[in-house]
Amino acid sequence: MIQVRTAVVLAGGAGLRLRPLTNDKPKAMVEVLGKPLLQWILEWLKNNKIEHVVIGIAYKKESIMDHFGDGSDFGLKIDYSAHSVEGETGEGFRLAISRFVDDDTFLALNGDMLTDLDLHGMVAFHSSHKSVATIAVSPLKSPYGVIDIANNNDVLNFEEKPVIDSVLINAGIYIFDQQIVDYLPEKGSLEKVTFPKLASKRLLKAYPVNSFWLTIDSIKDLETAELELIRLGREMKVWQT
Repeated sequence: MIQVRTAVVLAGGAGLRLRPLTNDKPKAMVEVLGKPLLQWILEWLKNNKIEHVVIGIAYKKESIMDHFGDGSDFGLKIDYSAHSVEGETGEGFRLAISRFVDDDTFLALNGDMLTDLDLHGMVAFHSSHKSVATIAVSPLKSPYGVIDIANNNDVLNFEEKPVIDSVLINAGIYIFDQQIVDYLPEKGSLEKVTFPKLASKRLLKAYPVNSFWLTIDSIKDLETAELELIRLGREMKVWQT
C-alpha cells in the first residue's frame, strides 16, 4: 500500500461568519479550547504519520507563520504557500501543490474542520481504487427540524435536526494524485470546477467518514466543537495532546 507523508492544508479563509473573532486573525487561528483550530489539525496529521505539511495562506497570513514557524516545534516540516482570497480553493491548492509537493499521492484538506478520522483506511481505499481523487463524505446533519407531511397536510413525523444518511456531504478531506493539478482552475472553486469535472469522468471516489467530523463556520459551530472535544478527550488519546 502507498504511504502518504505530505498534506496540503488550506488555511487562508477570512471566516466572516466568525467575526469579531476573525477581525485580526484568519479562521484557522480561532482558538478551540485554548489553542488554534489549525493546531488541532496539525496534531491530528502528526498522529496519522504525516511528516510534511504545506499550509495555504492568504488572509492575515502572518499570524499563522509566526505561530507555527518551520513546524519543528510540532514535529513537522512546514512550508507556506501564499494565494489570494479571491482565487478560492482552486488557486490555493494549485499553487501549494505546484510549489511544494513532489509526492505522487498526498492528503489535502480544508483548514476549518476537526476530525478523529484514521487516515490509514482512507489511504488504503484510495490506493485500491486508483482514482485521481478520493473525497471523504459524511451524512448530512440537518440544522433544521425535518417534517414529513401527508397529502392533506397532516404532519406525519417531526424530527429535530436529524442525521440524514441518504444525503452525503463533502467533509473537506481529500487524497489526491499528482494528476489533480490538470483539473485545478487558476482561480475558482475546487468544489464547483474540479470535482464536477472529475465526477463526469468517473475519476472521483467517495470514502464514508464514520467517525467524529465537524466543520467550523460560525460561533455556534465553535461552541459545539468545544463540547465535542471535551467529550472525546475523555475517551480518545488522539485529543489528549
